[in-house]
Amino acid sequence: MLTLASKLKRDDGLKGSRTSATASDSTRRVSVRDRLLVKEVAELEANLPCTCKVHFPDPNKLHCFQLTVTPDEGYYQGGKFQFETEVPDAYNMVPPKVKCLTRIWHPNITETGEICLSLLREHSIDGTGWAPTRTLKDVVWGLNSLFTEDFRNKVEDYIKRYAR
Repeated sequence: MLTLASKLKRDDGLKGSRTSATASDSTRRVSVRDRLLVKEVAELEANLPCTCKVHFPDPNKLHCFQLTVTPDEGYYQGGKFQFETEVPDAYNMVPPKVKCLTRIWHPNITETGEICLSLLREHSIDGTGWAPTRTLKDVVWGLNSLFTEDFRNKVEDYIKRYAR
């Protein structure tokens, strides 16, 4: 996989060979987000759940990727659910933006694909929202957990407790 670090090295090599390179080109900076993403994508790929696959449409843009979740248990077993993730410039101070591209009935996913997951909220009532210590791995595992048996049991307990 082509990473941002290898792209920057290649770009620097091309710039060094040009005779008309300007000073601003040679002092180009890499954003904090992109530096974090190089590390986090490597960690994510090493610790990906077996029911998830990550796809980078443009390997030079680590801040935009797609996640496919294929649950192997529960109500959604056999399904294939696509999520689009965009990591904003202010990352890791703000959470990534995630949208479900697959139409699905799920208590935590709206008809327009918006996802209700505490760790994707900048401010959360229960205190489990986004924090700078969270990573993309946490986001992927959180999305994956929406389709597991454990989640189903929590929903059934909630219905029993509050449905009258």
